[in-house]
Amino acid sequence: MEPLSLDEVVSSVHGEIVIRGNGEKFTEINTDTRKINPGSLFIALKGENFNGNNFVAAASSKGAVICIVDEINFNKGDLNCNTTVILVNNTRKALLDLAKYYRSKLDIKVIGITGSTGKTSTKDLTCAVLSEKYKVFKTQGNFNNEIGLPLMIFKLDKSYDAAILEMGMSNFNEIHNMAEAARPDIAVITNIGISHIENLKTRQGILNAKLEITDFFNSDNTLIVNSDNDMLYNVEKSLKNNKIKVIKTGISTGDFKAKDIVLGENSISFKVYADKIFKGQFNVPVPGRHNVLNSLLAIACGDLMNMTFQEMAKGIQSIQVTSMRLDIIKNGTITIINDTYNASPDSVKAAVDVLKNMQTGRKVAILGTMRELGDEAYNAHMDCGRYAAENGVDLLIAIGEFSEAYNKGFNSIINTNGEFKEFNNFNDTIEYLKSYLKKEDCVLVKASRAMKFEQIVDKLKHVTL
Repeated sequence: MEPLSLDEVVSSVHGEIVIRGNGEKFTEINTDTRKINPGSLFIALKGENFNGNNFVAAASSKGAVICIVDEINFNKGDLNCNTTVILVNNTRKALLDLAKYYRSKLDIKVIGITGSTGKTSTKDLTCAVLSEKYKVFKTQGNFNNEIGLPLMIFKLDKSYDAAILEMGMSNFNEIHNMAEAARPDIAVITNIGISHIENLKTRQGILNAKLEITDFFNSDNTLIVNSDNDMLYNVEKSLKNNKIKVIKTGISTGDFKAKDIVLGENSISFKVYADKIFKGQFNVPVPGRHNVLNSLLAIACGDLMNMTFQEMAKGIQSIQVTSMRLDIIKNGTITIINDTYNASPDSVKAAVDVLKNMQTGRKVAILGTMRELGDEAYNAHMDCGRYAAENGVDLLIAIGEFSEAYNKGFNSIINTNGEFKEFNNFNDTIEYLKSYLKKEDCVLVKASRAMKFEQIVDKLKHVTL
């Protein structure tokens, strides 16, 4: 990161120095004492099950030169003589305020990406496109909330031309706070589904929360949306600022459209048109029709960043995807689709589409709980079970609290020849599959992150028939 002075830190977090140590210069910012190196700035965050203020002495002993706290839970004598302590009202806000100030010092294009599903895939695709011409940073892993996003901003420096920052949320005002810190020049919204409807109550509420990414926009900023999504088709009606430029992409609608789509097992190809004019052929080494939509969003970003379609087509072929996102694994006997990073109704259906398109033997789907769906949860799981039956799944295995809903949906399709099984744990699931599976079968594994379905994938990798 670029250097900041102690005065800049104190001013930006609206803090007060309560202990002045001998050290002031820091090289990195951490919120986890386990990751602190000599020369760190430590911000003591509080959560439901932890209080970082209790670990200031530990941070100091590891070489933290500055600690930002909102409680004094230490003795001065326990601190290293080099450690300066800054007291603030709220360390979570201080983290965002410091990121906001740091971002303001950087001459860099920031692309903010949000949406109900497809954020990570779109981030990866956009990075691939832009990297053909620019030095690009992208959010690492799932650092896409009010704590993770500032930590990503601190990883930027003046060598980067662009930063692609993913923004997730579960309630109102969270994206607003992240947008205030990141100040995106370009915002991308992938779609509006029903993820987080438990807190946000309606899809319009979800849209309003996602549109907080434009809260600091002016006429120089651009919003890019997937207008094939019903909530985004007329997104202008929901914008607070009608001067914001909007670019739309899609297969059926939009300023940039995809035509002549070919879906392969491990790839997609399509032609891009703008104003009915052919712009270029794109071959992308990721599966799924949904990734055509995600690719179009990335292409619209590239166009805004003054890239040629030839540059974008070359760059997108070099995509480096985030792990556990539709990873296709062949263990010598079966094919495994590892999509265990997270799950929502739309992403489950997209994964089933990929499974359907695989040129393999029988199709097996192992599905678990989708979180944060509130009153919509039972019907959403039932709908995904029905979708699996309609799209050729030979065996649906459900694990978790909504197994009954999956079963009801799957067996509501009269003309399916598929089977349904329910298991309570991973070991029983694997033992059944050892007797069921045949060579060339394909198994999709998908659930919300908390279900830890990657453990199933690890076990499947070692299944031999």
